[in-house]
Amino acid sequence: MKITVMTDDEQLFILDVDQDETVENLKALLEEKTRVPQLQQLLYNGIVMRNNEKLGALGVGDRDLIVMVFNSSSSNARFVYVTLLAFQQQLRNYSNVMTELFQSDPELAQAILGNGLNMIQDISSTRNRQRGELWGQREEEMKAIDEIWATAIDYNPEAFAKEVMVYVDMEVNSVPLKAIVSSAAQSTIISKSCAERCGLSKLIDTRYRGIARGVGQSEIIGRIHVAPIKIGKIFYPCSFTVLDSPNMEFLFGFDMLYKFQCTIDLKENVLRVGLGEVSVPFLTEDILSSLFDEKRYTKEVSSSGVQVWILLFPLSTPPCFLIKGPDFEAKVAKFVELGIEREQVIKALKASGGNEDLTAIFLLLGGY
Repeated sequence: MKITVMTDDEQLFILDVDQDETVENLKALLEEKTRVPQLQQLLYNGIVMRNNEKLGALGVGDRDLIVMVFNSSSSNARFVYVTLLAFQQQLRNYSNVMTELFQSDPELAQAILGNGLNMIQDISSTRNRQRGELWGQREEEMKAIDEIWATAIDYNPEAFAKEVMVYVDMEVNSVPLKAIVSSAAQSTIISKSCAERCGLSKLIDTRYRGIARGVGQSEIIGRIHVAPIKIGKIFYPCSFTVLDSPNMEFLFGFDMLYKFQCTIDLKENVLRVGLGEVSVPFLTEDILSSLFDEKRYTKEVSSSGVQVWILLFPLSTPPCFLIKGPDFEAKVAKFVELGIEREQVIKALKASGGNEDLTAIFLLLGGY
């Protein structure tokens, strides 16, 4: 296969090599051609080629471009120029990429097709600076959020406790149930499976089929026009909307709360019916925890489209963004070998999320 090697002074050498050739042998061949000792570094797609690696293993193919620079800290600016030039020439060879680039970023595409590298570097430097500013703003925002989170833990810890809806004991057609009480739900709801268990499935009027939409949606199976419910020791006639909703059995909604003049007493933790002839206590958290899987988020929607039941479990620790470990250090070492300062490499790697290609571009454009 034939490859092109470009030196830092823009000389081009076309070499005929084998894919099994090692980088060390390629350097020796270049030494004969350029009279430059093997102190040079060879870069393929911005990545340093190590002496014991084979060209084929690195992905080098026919007509590919390899850049030759010196392994010296003084070569950093030269490295930037040569790599940008290689980047420009490589993109020009891919017409499909340039077509997409003209559609998505015409300014950069025009700069790549233009003469010289100043416009490319100016555009990229401006964008890199803007990206760095946004990253800094985001870090400041996260610090502020973490401080607020810590303050809330100290002064408002109840906000991080799981939310439990109001439940009371009721009976539907003489079958005991744990009923959700919610004034946010327009209608009283019973699930299809619960209606079957209560012996009410034959009373479902399917002419009232439909879809309950809102935060999500559920299928309305139909309506039960009247059936007895028992609150405390008194029976009341109740109507239900039947949903195909396996996660919620029975919800005592606003329609029946209003009809029976109920009061949800959050101070005394009781549900009062009428003028106080019936008063039933809310179920305590220990009773509810034995009934439900506390590790699952459950969300149901009433026929009015109002979210009526959700259990929330906050994160135990605030989010943080850390990049570390042996893989990260290996990436840092690759760029440090090119003569770039370690601190700059770390900043660029963090800004790119550990992506080496993006890191190379960030470093080329400066600002780190």
